This record gives sequence, structure tokens and C-alpha cells, in this order.
Amino acid sequence: MSKEEVFIGSVDQGTTSTRFIIYDKSARPIGSHQVEFTQFYPEAGWVEHDPMEILESVRVCIAKALDKATADGHNVDSGLKAIGLTNQRETTLLWSKSTGCPLYNAIVWMDARTSSVCRKLEKELPGGRTHFVESCGLPISTYFSAVKLLWLMENVDAVKAAIKEGDALFGTIDTWLIWNLTGGINGGLHVTDVSNASRTMLMDLKTLDWDKTTLQTLGIPAEILPKIISNSEVIGKIGKGWPIAGVPIAGCLGDQHAAMVGQACRKGEAKSTYGTGAFILLNTGDEMVRSNHGLLSTLAFKLGPKAPTNYALEGSIAIAGAAVQWLRDSLGIISTASEIESLALQVDSTGGVYFVPAFNGLFAPWWRDDARGVCIGITRFTSKAHIARAVLESMCFQVKDVLDSMHKDAGEKGEVKNEKGEFLLRVDGGATVNNLLMQIQADLLGSPVVRPADIETTALGAAYAAGLAVGVWKEDEIFASREKIKTATIFRPVLSEELRKKKVDSWCKAVERTFDLADLSI
Repeated sequence: MSKEEVFIGSVDQGTTSTRFIIYDKSARPIGSHQVEFTQFYPEAGWVEHDPMEILESVRVCIAKALDKATADGHNVDSGLKAIGLTNQRETTLLWSKSTGCPLYNAIVWMDARTSSVCRKLEKELPGGRTHFVESCGLPISTYFSAVKLLWLMENVDAVKAAIKEGDALFGTIDTWLIWNLTGGINGGLHVTDVSNASRTMLMDLKTLDWDKTTLQTLGIPAEILPKIISNSEVIGKIGKGWPIAGVPIAGCLGDQHAAMVGQACRKGEAKSTYGTGAFILLNTGDEMVRSNHGLLSTLAFKLGPKAPTNYALEGSIAIAGAAVQWLRDSLGIISTASEIESLALQVDSTGGVYFVPAFNGLFAPWWRDDARGVCIGITRFTSKAHIARAVLESMCFQVKDVLDSMHKDAGEKGEVKNEKGEFLLRVDGGATVNNLLMQIQADLLGSPVVRPADIETTALGAAYAAGLAVGVWKEDEIFASREKIKTATIFRPVLSEELRKKKVDSWCKAVERTFDLADLSI
């Protein structure tokens, strides 16, 4: 192999696993490694990660991916120009500036322990649940980092002491990783990017800086917060002791924002990522669109310190692929996640069964943290195949609910359609390998679903951001989306309009059955 090879690396730190992927100049993956890490459930509705285990998973993935690429004859050591980083958003932690040790486990985005904190804020603040929407675009919810930070400040003695002594640093996972990768206690950089900061409830969407009024209202000290930077710029170099010391970190985005870049979503285009949860984002360009239908106004991406800011409407679904994991790990109905497709294909309908995976409440567009999961319409005829199919349908119904809200908020002008007048939903994420899931999605939407040749667009988006910052790619190369659709698989709807409407009405009945169940006695 020639020594002039150019590579970009991408750390993809998700909710259940970490990956490192190395891409060549044509954005083709040439080496990767993935590691799953532990999910901790200390109480019902609580979800935690060990920050040190996440850090170690990054180290292992980088080393193993390098080994694989090198073994295949690629000169990665001299050709790696930069790495990008993408991460699970909202997941919150605090650590000691002096020791580098976490002060508590990371509280994961789907954790619902903060519902009492949310209720208290809603009662006390004049704006109620939407008190901060004007500045940050987000309602008060267990989902966002600020309320998780408040819980840590109120309930963890080590956090209280560290803040008092000026030794506490706050961050989402991107901040924790960058601080450690760039030196940790020996001069590590305490930064976050605009997309991750936009999910804390603490950043003003217009100024792209921490909102002083919000910090005062919530009693959060500004000195524990990281500096906010763009998604594509040279942040700093990887420190000694890491497998790729000296390589610049040049891109950082929250996972859903990275997927938008990886999918080349321009203004008016939308993507849905199917992972642990499902996340649908519509790029609204430089216009911040306020939702009247339960969606979030959020930042899409800002590809450079002086680059224009792209905004988005987002619908977040807490449980998508996690429901398949539940079938596998808690019920034992399947032994691997991929088995769900063949099991669901044993029947041609759910037999009237509807499953709503409101395990920790419902996110968009309902925002009901009092909801709990239901499975209705069960008869003696119901088999595990019907339940498996109902689980797949539940993901697609939830995505449809969000897209219906999106169409209402964005209107005709806010969406790009193809020459046939069709709105195309771009899809990605691990679950999209399931052809049945994709067909069900097209059927329930009544419009086409486009799956790219490379479904791991999150890691690709972070690589693009890093490559852009160091001159490996230009922006027009990244957004050549028409070219990508040529190699994509397109799923078109075959379900009749009449049956679609009946199924949607039944789903809405099922969703209503989930409300006000959080206080069922155990």
C-alpha cells in the first residue's frame, strides 16, 4: 500500500456499545471494532453507566480497529489525519478535576428518576413545563441533562463537596471523553459541542452559549460547565498513553446530529435513526421552527466556528430497539435480536395485538412520564410471533406519530419532496437491517423509506465533521446526497389507505391506555 494513504477515525459511543471505525479518503470503512458495556438498573426506571468502563471501551476499540486495519495492509499510523467523536446525548456525569475520578455513575438519557424534580420545577416556575422553551427549545423533562445534574447536586454528597471546593466538572459523554483523551488531570480540555450542549436545557439556541438566566433559576454554577465549540474544528491533540497519541480530535457531534451529517440531510430533509430509541430529525436550515405538536426545536449542526447554524425539529422516541432487547433478555422470546424478523414473518398481521413500549414513560409527541408499557388485544389465538410483529409495529407507529407532527409544524414549505411529490424518509441505525421493519414503516407512513448502503451513518457523520476540519473533505462532497440515494434500498408502501387508517386508530387507542399508570402498586 502507498504511504500517501489518508484516514479519518470515528469514535461512536452509543447507549449500549462503543465503536471505533477508520475510514479512507472515499469514506469507506477499512477497520473497526465494537465493544458492549454494562447497563446498570439500580431501581425501577433508573439507568446508569460506569464512566470508567466507557473510557476503557474507547481505548480497546481504538487499539483493536488499528490492529485490524494495519493487518489488512493499511498504513494507518502515518495516514490518520484526525478523529471525530459522536456520543449518546443527555447522559450526564460529574467528575473530580484533581483526581479525574467520576463522583457518581453516569445517569443515562432514558433514566426517569428525576420525575419528582420535573414536577417540582413545573409547579414552581411561572412557565410550567414550557418555562425554558423560549431559550433552549426543550420542555422540562427527565430526558434532559439539567434535571439529572440537579438530582446529582441534591442527592450525592461527593458532588456537593466537589462543587463547594471548586473541584467538580460537569459534562455529557463527549466532554468526559475529550477531557480524558486530551490529557485528563494533566491539562485535559473541558469542552462540549453545540449539538450536545443544545440537549442540556442550559444553552440558548440563538446565542449558542450557556443561558445565564436559566443557570440562575436552577442554581447551577457556571464554573462547572464546559466551553461550547462548533461541530467541526481542531479541538486538541490526543495525549500520551492513548494508542493514537498526537492525532487531532477535529469533530464532535451528538449521535443524532452526526447521523444527519452522515445522511447528508439538507434543509427540508429528514432522517430517522433506529437504535435503542428512535430519533427523527428534520433539517429546518437557518430557521428555528417552534413546534405546536410536541416536538423539540433543536440544533442540527454547525460545521465550523464561522459556519452557519442549521436547526432542526426533532421527535425523540425512548424505546425502539430496546423493546427487541427486552424480548430477548427479559422474556426470552428470541435469543438474538436478528431473530425477531423471521419470528414476526411467521404471521401476516399482529392478530389485533398492539404493544406500546412506554417502559419509562413516553417521549415525543406525547411527553407523558406517567405512561407505562401495555400490550392489548391479546386472545387465546395470540402467539409469540404476533407479539414479535406488534413490537416491530410499535417502533413504526411511534415514528409515524412524530412525522405527522413534523408535517404539521414544518408545513409544505418546510419539506423537500422528490419529482413524484413524495416525501422520502432517510433511515439508519442497526435495526434498519430488518427488511420487514422497513416495509412496515413505509406501509404505516404511506410514503417511501430510503435505506443507505452504509447504515452506520452516525460514525460516518463524525468522521465527515473531522475530515472537513482538517481539509480531507469539502462540504459539497459530504452533501452530495443524490449520489447516495442511487446506491440506497427504497421501500415503498403496499398497504391500502383504509387498512392504514384503521391500524392507526387502534394504535391511538392503545397509547391512551398507557397514561396514568406510573403509580400502579408493585
